[in-house]
Amino acid sequence: MNSAHSAAVVVGVDGSEPSLRAVRLAAVEAVRRHRPLRVVHGFIWPLLNVPVSPAPDAPPGAGLRQRATELVAAAVAEAEATIPGLTISGEIIDGEAAAVLVGESPTAALVVLGDRGLGGFSALVVGSVAVQVSAYADCPVLVARGTHRPDGPVVVGIDGSPASLLAADFAAETAVTRGVPLRAVHAYRHPGSSGPGDMQPLVYDEAQLHGEQEKLLTGWLDGLAAHHPGLRLTCRATRGRAGAALAEASRDAQLLVVGGQGRGEVTGLLLGSVSQSALHHARCPVAVVRGPH
Repeated sequence: MNSAHSAAVVVGVDGSEPSLRAVRLAAVEAVRRHRPLRVVHGFIWPLLNVPVSPAPDAPPGAGLRQRATELVAAAVAEAEATIPGLTISGEIIDGEAAAVLVGESPTAALVVLGDRGLGGFSALVVGSVAVQVSAYADCPVLVARGTHRPDGPVVVGIDGSPASLLAADFAAETAVTRGVPLRAVHAYRHPGSSGPGDMQPLVYDEAQLHGEQEKLLTGWLDGLAAHHPGLRLTCRATRGRAGAALAEASRDAQLLVVGGQGRGEVTGLLLGSVSQSALHHARCPVAVVRGPH
């Protein structure tokens, strides 16, 4: 382990506006966590056998590696302007962006990146790099997207799975650090409902089922406040699909936190379906929690 990089907040940059938004968000996270900030650019061209040095007759400043150096320097400057005095380093690492950031994750406190980078298809709501890093990183991943709402609550999706309970712990710690409430959201469907429209079987009493689900939710989070003194926690059970419920809850939130894989997720998915939905549809930044924090 390289101690100089240990437990830094790592942000991936590619020169795009989404990555600069990620830099600003990462700088704020670094100062909140009392961590240094490490700016990283995955430099893929050597892997593709593309010449990266300028041609002999090229003007000064030409060449792909020089351009990479400039974009990292610009990102470092953006971070310095956001949080003056923050300890910041920058590095160009040969490799594909997602692989580079996943490689950084074992010694990082947090990996931050934009929801879409250069070369992303405009029709995509979230880029493949964000999905891949969220799926494979060994630390929590924060994806910069949506609207910055400093007074909004932290929202966490809960389904009782180990992944969601790990997310709840991260969310509680974050809420206390930021001095805002934590809102835990649990979405449920009626037993036996599986088709389009989520039909409600008449044999189930809505009020009774809702009460049972709220009791489940509070039971899952029993002890969370004791482990996080000062936590202001509210719990909300809502009927419907989890992705839609979390997207709605994110409308007034400053952060949405989800686990990497929850109950009922298809194990063959790169990332859990609820987590993917959050990355695509949330109205605020999204943290995907899979590993230590």
